Amino acid sequence: MDIVAAMQVFVRVAEARGFTPVARETHTTQPTVSRLVAALEDHLGARLFHRSTRAVSLTDDGKQFYELARRALEAIAEAENAVGKRRTRAFGRLRLSTPVAFGRLHIVPRMPSFLELNTEVQIELAMSDSFVDLVGEGVDLAIRIGEIGDPNLIVRRIGDTRRVTVASGPYLARRGEPVHPTDLAKHDCIIYTRLATGDEWHFAGPEGEIVVPVQGRYHADNSEGVREGVLGGLGVAVIPIWLFNDDELSRGAVRIILRDFEPITLPIHAVYPSRRLVPTKVRAMIEFLASEFGRDPLLSDRASLTPPGATPAPWPTDRAEDS
Repeated sequence: MDIVAAMQVFVRVAEARGFTPVARETHTTQPTVSRLVAALEDHLGARLFHRSTRAVSLTDDGKQFYELARRALEAIAEAENAVGKRRTRAFGRLRLSTPVAFGRLHIVPRMPSFLELNTEVQIELAMSDSFVDLVGEGVDLAIRIGEIGDPNLIVRRIGDTRRVTVASGPYLARRGEPVHPTDLAKHDCIIYTRLATGDEWHFAGPEGEIVVPVQGRYHADNSEGVREGVLGGLGVAVIPIWLFNDDELSRGAVRIILRDFEPITLPIHAVYPSRRLVPTKVRAMIEFLASEFGRDPLLSDRASLTPPGATPAPWPTDRAEDS
C-alpha cells in the first residue's frame, strides 16, 4: 500500500465528510476509496471512521490521526516545493470557485489565455453564488466579491467592481425616477439576498455615505436573477455595471439612475484556505487574474493593481491578509 496516497485520501474523506465526493474528485469509485481507507485502518490497527448509510465521521483515533496526517502531508509538500518542479512551474488540476454571473462574464473568457500560458494546469470550474466551504469542497481558490469575514482564510484583493443603481425604462415611466436615495422608500426594490448589508443600500454622496433601508416584493439569491428582474420591470436594483451590455444601456432597456449617489464599490478577492504552502498553480491564477482585472476599467478603480516594473506584494504564509 502507498501510505502517502492512502493518507491523502483519508484526509480528503475527513474534510469532505464522505467517500463519494472524494471519488468524484479523484475520478474513481466510492468502493475504491472505501477500500483504500479500510486498508489504511488495517495497516494502523485502528478504526478511523464511524460509517453509516448517510454519513461518515471521525473516531477519536481518526481525529488524532487526521491532524498528524495533515501535518505530514504538508511537510512532504514543503519538501517537494523546496527542491522539485512545484517551485518553478504550475501544474495539476486547479479547482476554482466563482460566482455564476462573474464567472460567465469575466473568468471563463479569460481561461484560454491562462491555459495557453500554463500548459500543465487543468481547470475545474465550480460556479455558485453561495460561499462554499473551501476545505470541505476541495476548492483550491475562490473568487469572491465583497468583504471577507472569515479570519481562517487567506485573502488577496485583486480588483474592484463598480456598482450602479438601475431600473428598466418601462418601470421608470410607470413609477417615476428617484432623484435621491431616500426616494427609494417609495419604490419597489429588488433585493439581492446574499448582499452583506441585506436590505440596506449604501451610497457615496456629495456629503458622505448615505445608508438607505429598502424593501420590495422580489428577492433573488444570485446576480442573474436580479438582472432579469430589472429587465422585467420588477423594480430598482443596485448591481455591478458589468451585468448589462452597452446595447441594453444605450437603447434604454435599462437606465442608470441616481448618478450623483453611486453605490459603494465592492472589492474583488482571491480567497484560498489558510495553509502554510501556496501551490504554484494557485499563485499563477491569482497573478494572472490580478493583472487582467487591473487592465479592465470595469474591474478596477486603478490603472493597474501591480504597476509595471513593481514587485508584487509578498505571498502570505499562515495568516489572512488583504493586499
